[in-house]
Amino acid sequence: METPTVRWRRLLPRTPARWAAAVAVLAVLVGGGTWTAVADDGPPAVQREDRMLRPGGVEIDTSYFTAGGSGKRPAVLIGHGFGGSKNDVRAQAEKLAADGYAVLTWSARGFGKSGGAISLNDPEGEVKDVSGLIDWLAGRPEVELDKKGDPRVGLTGASYGGAVSLLAAGYDQRVDAIAPVITYWNLADALFPDGVFKKLWAGIFVTSGGGCEKFEKKLCEMYERVAVSGKPDAAATELLTERSPSAVADRIKVPSLLVQGQSDSLFPLGHADAMQKAISANGAPVSVDWISGGHDGGDSETARVEGRVGSWFDRYLKEETGTDTGPAFRVTRTGGIDSTDGAALKRGASSDTYPGLRSGGREIPLRATGGGGTPAGAGAGTGTGTATKSTGSAETFRNPAGAVPPAISAVPGVGGGLSQLSSLGVGLSLDFPGQFGRFESAPLATSVRVTGTPTVRVNVKEAAGQDAVLFGKVYDVSPDGRQQVLPSQLVAPYRITADQQGKPIELALPAVDHEFDAGHRMRLVFSATDLGYASPAEPATYTVTADGPLTVPTAPAVATAAATLPWWTWGLPAAALVIAAGLLITARRRTATPAPDPALTDVPLQITGLSKKYAKSVDRYAVRELSFRVEKGQVLGLLGPNGAGKTTTLRMLMGLIAPDEGEIRVFGQAIRPGAPVLSRVGAFVEGAGFLPHLSGRANLDLYWQATGRPAEDAHIEEALEIAGLGDALARAVRTYSQGMRQRLAIAQAMLGMPDLLILDEPTNGLDPPQIREMRDVMIRYAAGGRTVIVSSHLLSEVEQSCTHLVVMDRGRLVQAGPVAEITGSGDMILVTVAETVSEPLAEKVASLPGIGSAVRTGDGRGLLVRLDGATASRLVADLVRLDVPVTGVGPHRRLEDAFLTLISGGAA
Repeated sequence: METPTVRWRRLLPRTPARWAAAVAVLAVLVGGGTWTAVADDGPPAVQREDRMLRPGGVEIDTSYFTAGGSGKRPAVLIGHGFGGSKNDVRAQAEKLAADGYAVLTWSARGFGKSGGAISLNDPEGEVKDVSGLIDWLAGRPEVELDKKGDPRVGLTGASYGGAVSLLAAGYDQRVDAIAPVITYWNLADALFPDGVFKKLWAGIFVTSGGGCEKFEKKLCEMYERVAVSGKPDAAATELLTERSPSAVADRIKVPSLLVQGQSDSLFPLGHADAMQKAISANGAPVSVDWISGGHDGGDSETARVEGRVGSWFDRYLKEETGTDTGPAFRVTRTGGIDSTDGAALKRGASSDTYPGLRSGGREIPLRATGGGGTPAGAGAGTGTGTATKSTGSAETFRNPAGAVPPAISAVPGVGGGLSQLSSLGVGLSLDFPGQFGRFESAPLATSVRVTGTPTVRVNVKEAAGQDAVLFGKVYDVSPDGRQQVLPSQLVAPYRITADQQGKPIELALPAVDHEFDAGHRMRLVFSATDLGYASPAEPATYTVTADGPLTVPTAPAVATAAATLPWWTWGLPAAALVIAAGLLITARRRTATPAPDPALTDVPLQITGLSKKYAKSVDRYAVRELSFRVEKGQVLGLLGPNGAGKTTTLRMLMGLIAPDEGEIRVFGQAIRPGAPVLSRVGAFVEGAGFLPHLSGRANLDLYWQATGRPAEDAHIEEALEIAGLGDALARAVRTYSQGMRQRLAIAQAMLGMPDLLILDEPTNGLDPPQIREMRDVMIRYAAGGRTVIVSSHLLSEVEQSCTHLVVMDRGRLVQAGPVAEITGSGDMILVTVAETVSEPLAEKVASLPGIGSAVRTGDGRGLLVRLDGATASRLVADLVRLDVPVTGVGPHRRLEDAFLTLISGGAA
């Protein structure tokens, strides 16, 4: 049932205000803050006060939001995510202020403009800062007080901000309600689960904070120690645990809305489960909401979550007892995609009580499957066995020397997008032959909805008696065995010590919400490696024996909301996605690569006789007999009308499609899909995607790590200097303007400082100042001796930024050469003047030394001068000496004129 409060929020306009009231500049005499009126879509208007406070001895940058009225109101503190700042939560703050709260946001220590070092929510650091901010709120006349010095206050925030909300509730008894979002309960458990180092996420954590030097010294030393050894020690675990909410579990006694992400390999669902158990045991109201997205991406359901947080505070801060705060447990379920916009369709499932992670256990018998040698995974695995040995219910496999190549399951920042497709039968994962054991169920007689943590009893042995490090996951396998899906791309790590080996132990698999259809099988896999984690470098042999069935939780009390669309709106898009995924995986073909050409070693690009026919056509060409060459230091503009073949040429150049005839050589190496020389090529294609909750810097670091190349090869600082993003790098990408996103995409293409940079429509969607900045970026990049190829429809920009041009029409080369040559500016100059040019003056100019001719333009306000030995600068000097009122000197025709002439085949 929708309450009036919730309904009013939903009906508020979502577009920017159509007008803003005139704002007088006010001098705030108290505290030195600055007030700014914030445009709001409906009354009352929201005001923001920015000021620096020192709540814990360190300068903290804050913003304070209030709306009209003189009455008392509760306060809300909103924390930001790791790597971000107070600016990331401004929109939510404005909404809450408009709803009648006094809202305070701040940049945590080490972030934004705040001082201090990052100490990961230290009780004597960031948590003490929050208590100081509550002190400040207690002194505000508009804030409602429970008693002197005790404001009515709630806290919310995502990730890092969510953790400090929990910690503040444990350390400061003045906190009245909290709503932490996708956060951790125990940071040691998050980064060192079961004693296994989560190396990729830990590295992203540090880099998104600005590097190890930005952290408190002992935290930096701890990270470097664990990263080098690949194994957490007791001191590291203790340090992170004492700064975690779990350290004050018995002191968090306030109403708590816990929002956790299903697509989250950083802080998985088990953290919310531990929070719920601890806080509810203290007697406080608790609701749990498992959203579709998480730290790995996916849909963060921002509008719905913020609406529910607002209702939570309405109930427990404003004490509006009639407010609907939602069910005790809710989980978002995905099925199919919306044909109108491609978004995944979602339905909520809920129950009046929290089911936990192991409710309604159902036993699924398993059997070991051995033999074969084909990798399980790669989206459409063949399903043959891969264990090196299979005897009864035992599987024997090896951890390779150096733990490479690693299996792939969760990839930080990428898994969320894949998890959205898991219910459609599309998944991407990879387990290498001989490096894993698997156990499989019989085909399911009926569908099984798993909601929570599957468990299994196993007996593990390591041949040399050392620790065994394993990674467990449960796949959904299609009836024909050719397709397997890893729900939410999640894997669970285990460190099984020598004293645990040789006897049955229970292992918990990743907590998920996933439906296994009838006829499908459950496939339990234990792998020796995983990309996201540190495995032992020494080779080892593991034997795993299943000592019982796989027990899966079904949470029978959780009911799914009725579907709003017929089944075929899910089924048809799902089938299309499965077919498309199969085509992507199977359509790759291998071709022989010609030998390198030593004569072209220093030539960035040479295209010779390039042709590509349209699909299913024997005589229609997208590109035909195209040949041109690009030298070092050039900025080459690729021009042509729609259908000219530019995009097809760029796709062939980037190795995405193969030509029918001819060849492309980059630094003498022939281009083929996956050619090694492509590592020297950077490419930006319009519409680059970034993870919105991460900072610009974190997105770039994540992208580079995904390439698998050494960090020192990224040259990230050089790329950032050229891109000119400045302080914006520390902000979440969701706060970026279109121009900033374009510059970030260019910086991503420049990582590794590739010798050849390809930019496809880099100025699309930018305003004139942003276009000018993008032009400067290209020029600066090429100034270092590298080469840039840019495809653009903005001829004036190409004319100003490019040194050379290639003009195409109907798939063929029309002309190639320097810009000045194509525009005709090599020897013909157009001089414009402020007054009408007389014929005698034109004759006088024509008689000057080095001038071939001078003819008046049709309007009489210019001269078309042909140079015959003189330079343009010498001509200008002579005109000034003759008192000619010159207003401009340039080529006799614009690139637009030349372009239109070339593609029309006519004369200028």
